[in-house]
Amino acid sequence: MTKDVIALTRRMPDAMSVLAGLLAGGPDVRVDTVGDGAVIQLCDAEGRPLVSVETPVMVQVPDEADRLLGPGAEPPGEEPQWWVEARATTGVPEAERLAGAFAARLTMLLGGRVWPPDAPGTQGAAHPVDMSGVTAVPVPAAAQPAVDMLTEQAAVVLQDRPVVPMTSWLSEALRATVESDRSLQVITPPHCRLSLPTRLLLQSVPSRWVVQDERCGYYDGLTGAVLRWQENAFVPDRDDRGETPVADSFAEFQPTDERQLVLSFRTLHRPDADLVLGGAVEAAWQALTGALPAGWGTAEPAGLVWSRRQLTDLAYRRAPEPTWTVVVGDADRPAIATLRVIRTPEGVEEDVTLTVGYGAGEKPPLEALPELAAELVTGHGLKTMLCQLRAARRDLTAPARFERPPMPYAFVLGAAEVREAGRELASRTPLARTPVQLGPDAAPGFYYPLGDGESEECWETFGGLVRHLRGAEAS
Repeated sequence: MTKDVIALTRRMPDAMSVLAGLLAGGPDVRVDTVGDGAVIQLCDAEGRPLVSVETPVMVQVPDEADRLLGPGAEPPGEEPQWWVEARATTGVPEAERLAGAFAARLTMLLGGRVWPPDAPGTQGAAHPVDMSGVTAVPVPAAAQPAVDMLTEQAAVVLQDRPVVPMTSWLSEALRATVESDRSLQVITPPHCRLSLPTRLLLQSVPSRWVVQDERCGYYDGLTGAVLRWQENAFVPDRDDRGETPVADSFAEFQPTDERQLVLSFRTLHRPDADLVLGGAVEAAWQALTGALPAGWGTAEPAGLVWSRRQLTDLAYRRAPEPTWTVVVGDADRPAIATLRVIRTPEGVEEDVTLTVGYGAGEKPPLEALPELAAELVTGHGLKTMLCQLRAARRDLTAPARFERPPMPYAFVLGAAEVREAGRELASRTPLARTPVQLGPDAAPGFYYPLGDGESEECWETFGGLVRHLRGAEAS
C-alpha cells in the first residue's frame, strides 16, 4: 500500500521549515514542482517522484483531524493547525521513510504531531535518509500525484488509513479520470472506511472501491461484488452462469441501533447581486442539531470556519462552472453535508445532501421536519426534498460491508413544483395520510408523510406518490 504521512503542525510552515523537511533525503534527492507549484516532489536522480508534498492547508475547524485520522491525532491546544500531507511512491520502502522523516522534521520545528505516529522515518529524522542509488518507477505523463497506476481504462489509487477522505489529491484524481473517460479505482485493506463525501462522489461517477480480502481476493466495498483484474481494470468476476457472487466478508451483516437521518434537497434562487448562498443548509442544520455548521471547504479536511459569505464568493468566482463543497459539524453531533452550487438557465441551484448521525438511544428529531420544510419552502426557494432514515454508523463513515439502504420517511414539494403539477392533484394523492400544506394559499408547498421510515412499504408509498405527481405533469 502507498503510505500517506501527515504532519499536523501548530505553526504555519514557512519556507525555511519546508526546506529543512525537504533536506531529509540529503543531497541525492532532487526537488521538483507540479500542478503550477501546488505540489512539491522529492525525486530520484532521473527526476521520478519518490514523495509528493501538497501545499499546507490551515484547518480552523476543531476535531477534523480526529474525525479523519482517529482519536488523538489532533495536536493539543485550541489554535488552528496546519495539515501537510506527504505521499510516498508505491513499492519504494526508502520513499516511505523519506515521507516520515519530512513530516517529523516539520513537527520538530513547528510543533505538532505526525500521523501515523509510528510511520517509518520518524525516529532519528534529524539525520537524512540514505537515498543513494534509490530509484522510483516511471510515472505516466498523464498521471496525477495521487495516482499509483494509470491504464487506458482506470486510474488506481492505493489508500491505507482509518477513513478515506475526499482530499484535494483524491478530488483532483477523480476529476482527471472523469475527463479522460477512465474509472477511478480506490484500493484499500478491509479495515478502511470511506468518509461520507467520498462515498457519495464515488457513487456518482464511474468508479470502484476495491477492498482486499483474504477469502476472495478483491470485492467492491459498496456493492459486495467479487472483483478480478482484467484488461487493466478491476471488473466483476462472473461464474459459469454469468453471475457475480457477493463476497462473504461483505455479506456478514452486523445489526446496529445507530441511525442516520438523510435529507436530500434542491433550492433555486434568482441570480440577484445580493444573493447569499448556504441559507437552506444553515436552516436545516439548526433545526436538526440545534447549532450552526462548524466548517466547510472544497475538500477534506474542511478547514474553513463556516461562512455563507465566503461560500457565495467562491461560487461566484467559479461560475458558470459548478462548485462542490463539504460542510461539517462538531464532534458532539456528527453531521456532514455536501453542497453543489450550479448555475442554470432558471437561476442558481443548490443541491444538498445533509446526513446527521444518532447513537443507540438517541432519537432523530423527526417531529422537526414539517416545520423545517415550511421554512425551506417559504424562505429558501425549496424545489424538492426527500427525508430518509437508515440503520448505519453514527460517525457517518461507510464500512466495507453491507448496510441496509435508507428508507423514505417524507417528501416535500416546493411551491413552483406544485404549480407545475397542478395544485388540485398535488394536494389530493393516493397516500393514506393527507399532505401538510406549507406556506400561504397563494403559493403553497406540500409535505407528504410516507410511513415510519423503517419498512419496505415506505418505498412502495414513495413510488406511488412519484407516479401520481408525474402523471399530472404528463397530462
